[in-house]
Amino acid sequence: MFRGEVIERVITLGFYYRELERFAAKSRNLSWIRSSNESPLSRATEILKGKKVKPSVYRRALSNGIVEVLSVYRSAVLHIEQILLSDSLPVLATVTQGLNKFFVLLPPLYELILEIERNHIYGGRLLNLLHKRCHCGVPELQTCIQRLLWHGHQVMYNQLTSWMVYGILHDQYGEFFVSRQEDSDSEHDSPANTLEKLARMSTNDVSLTDWHLGFHISLDMLPEYVPINIAESILFAGKAIRVLRNPSPSVQFHGASSHQSIQKGSQRVQGFTGRISLQKDSSVETTLTGEELLPQAEADKIEVMLQELKDSSEFHKRSFETAVGSIKAIAANHLWQLVVVRADLNGHLKALKDYFLLAKGDFFQSFLEESRMLMRLPPRQSTAEADLMVPFQLASIKTIADEDKYFSRVSLRMPGVTVKSSHVELPKTKAYSDGDSGVKLDTSAGMSIDGWDGIALEYSVDWPLQLFFTPEVLSKYLRIFQYLLRLKRTQMELEKSWASAMHQDHSDFAKRRSDGINSSISQQRRQRFRPMWRVREHMAFLIRNLQFYIQVDVIESQWNVLQSHIQNSRDFTELVGFHQEYLSALISQSFLDIGSVSRILDGIMRLCLQFCWKIENQESKDSTAGLEHIAEEFNKKSNSLYTILRSSRIAGSQRAPFLRRFLLRLNFNSFFETTARGVLNVVRPRPTLASTMI
Repeated sequence: MFRGEVIERVITLGFYYRELERFAAKSRNLSWIRSSNESPLSRATEILKGKKVKPSVYRRALSNGIVEVLSVYRSAVLHIEQILLSDSLPVLATVTQGLNKFFVLLPPLYELILEIERNHIYGGRLLNLLHKRCHCGVPELQTCIQRLLWHGHQVMYNQLTSWMVYGILHDQYGEFFVSRQEDSDSEHDSPANTLEKLARMSTNDVSLTDWHLGFHISLDMLPEYVPINIAESILFAGKAIRVLRNPSPSVQFHGASSHQSIQKGSQRVQGFTGRISLQKDSSVETTLTGEELLPQAEADKIEVMLQELKDSSEFHKRSFETAVGSIKAIAANHLWQLVVVRADLNGHLKALKDYFLLAKGDFFQSFLEESRMLMRLPPRQSTAEADLMVPFQLASIKTIADEDKYFSRVSLRMPGVTVKSSHVELPKTKAYSDGDSGVKLDTSAGMSIDGWDGIALEYSVDWPLQLFFTPEVLSKYLRIFQYLLRLKRTQMELEKSWASAMHQDHSDFAKRRSDGINSSISQQRRQRFRPMWRVREHMAFLIRNLQFYIQVDVIESQWNVLQSHIQNSRDFTELVGFHQEYLSALISQSFLDIGSVSRILDGIMRLCLQFCWKIENQESKDSTAGLEHIAEEFNKKSNSLYTILRSSRIAGSQRAPFLRRFLLRLNFNSFFETTARGVLNVVRPRPTLASTMI
């Protein structure tokens, strides 16, 4: 009985050998390597129909390792045969002794290939399975599985070399953990969604499309022993190398930090490009090559690091992570050189600050003054954008110097103009007629006061700055710009209303004095409207302080922080993070991310504009009643604003470090605190204009 069991065990080794050899032969069969002209769709269709097993380079690598084990097995069998032929030894004992270690190796290998075929395991999942099987208590089996894993890692390192040295994704069968975005989207997104994503890029540059939408981490193929942050570093390094090795051929640089010519495929819809033409630089235009952006010595250094990992007999996680970190640092540094030094990133950041954050206050002051009468009317659906071009050009002629090489990148837009109805009574004006008809527009009817809030700026961004100024980043700048422009417009209207009223008052006084009329009527008129000017002063006080807080305490302080980071950093990824923090700080400290505060501020600015426009109808009794209502609403909203901002949730947090200064300026004489407490604790009847503000 014992003899039979031994013979049966030996025979079972033959079965294991046959099955392992079958798996190796099938996986190593090169007939599945197709010609390049065969479409991936036809291959996928055949796989789904069951005609072909999905090919896998990782299974082929595993099969190479299994073939090594089987060759050792065959050598052992031949050695036993030679011994038995030369000496008259006990056959069964000799065979058992010679094949003893294979009783330990072949059964687990057979179970391994069964699991692989049953669960259709390939790619990164195959590496994961082998890595788990390495942890066993049998030294011979552990060594064998580690050798199989080494074969699998050879494929992974080849793919890493292709990706991180040349920027080429060599993954014909979707087994690498870096994969093309469209492969994933095809399974989950409709074609319309994919087209929408590509349309948002607004660029014809393939490298930019690859950077933003081209590649992603496939978690299904990511081995568990490779952390996600390391995988993201690999993804970034490959994308960076891809950009550096394939610079846009249409972009030329003047020296190290000058302006680039504006492309038709840049990130804006064609619009007003301004009166200013680009200044010719005395330096010679140079077209960049991949060799200049990524020297061959640096590429060789990356390849050497990966080759050292490849030659190692075991996978060392710490060495792998260190090498990936070093490669990422090299790629990030050269990308920093391209974007910051060659493409003049800081100059463009300054331009965005000048125009989107209203740092060029004289330009926007001039623009708002030139367009003031135009903005008293609702925007016309078909010509609103063209109507704004005239004051925009006039303002640029007055305030923008010819040396400003960035202004030509700025264009004015009025997207999605919608005319809303409101009950605001606007003054009649003769300043804006419809075409050449000479028909004066009467704006005393209900018109929109919000239509011009949609004024937008667009900034033309060329390669490679589109890697930094993504559409999401530019949309944040636009959001801040529209908020600041409304604020500046409100401040200007409050100032103009005071200047206009004082001019009218002085004119009336001079006329009555020259005509010898008693000035008691003028005195009564002044007395009657004195509370109204108190309301205007309170409005201007709040708006001025809010504007000072945003422009000085928020924008300038955060700009200085960003500049410090730019000076000290040599890493592109760090700069992207610093810039995101900069924009997030601007939005949060300006309260744009707090819905309740944003709505109150919008309401306050709307009330201020209504107040200014109603002043021009101050002789009307209806207008006086409207002013009282505006004064009451402004009082409520300003007190609510102060109450929210001084709450511990906002004022006590780190989100707005300079908020206390703003509150101190508002409440320097405890007026806001007193009135806010009264609003919270006392229910009062609606006051008249005089009793509210005196």
